[in-house]
Amino acid sequence: MWLGQVYPGGTEIEISLIFADVRGSSKLAESMSPAEFSRLMNRFYETASRIFIRTDAFIDKMVGDEIIGLYIPGYAGPRHARKALVAAQRLGQAMGYGSVDGPWLPIGVGVHTGTVFVGTVQGADGAATDFTALGDNVNIAARLAENAEPGHALVSDATCKLAGLNLDNFDHRRLNLRGMSEPIGVHDYSF
Repeated sequence: MWLGQVYPGGTEIEISLIFADVRGSSKLAESMSPAEFSRLMNRFYETASRIFIRTDAFIDKMVGDEIIGLYIPGYAGPRHARKALVAAQRLGQAMGYGSVDGPWLPIGVGVHTGTVFVGTVQGADGAATDFTALGDNVNIAARLAENAEPGHALVSDATCKLAGLNLDNFDHRRLNLRGMSEPIGVHDYSF
């Protein structure tokens, strides 16, 4: 029996989230065998998860062509926003952005900080239990990644403020995100 089944529940807490998404994965998958695509995605997951773990993230999910990391203060410490930004930067470098050969995989990243529910969720009769984050701020982080161009990280104003960073030299704009009623202020960081 999993710990989450014995002690279900969770709490609302401010965390930082990072979503890293492979761009053009359908075209990539179309151009190679399923086994080759699986090896490429496994390389991506291994690279990203290593970076997330080294920066104190809890890896929430690896879904399709995306990996999600949660920077929970009790685990990542009070500098969780800065750690999420470091992870985004390292991920871009690890994918090959800025290198002579260029990226080996095109990714877009979203980083956001806000209050979410962190805890367990259960399926029918407790047959499936998962530890995850839920709420509007999770959706914002996902939409930022969805809107990031290949080789870019969209970082919310909330994350920049908590991290204590001055990103005045980076492109700043307000984005209307799908499903969100208010625009979100973001800085566009190029790897």
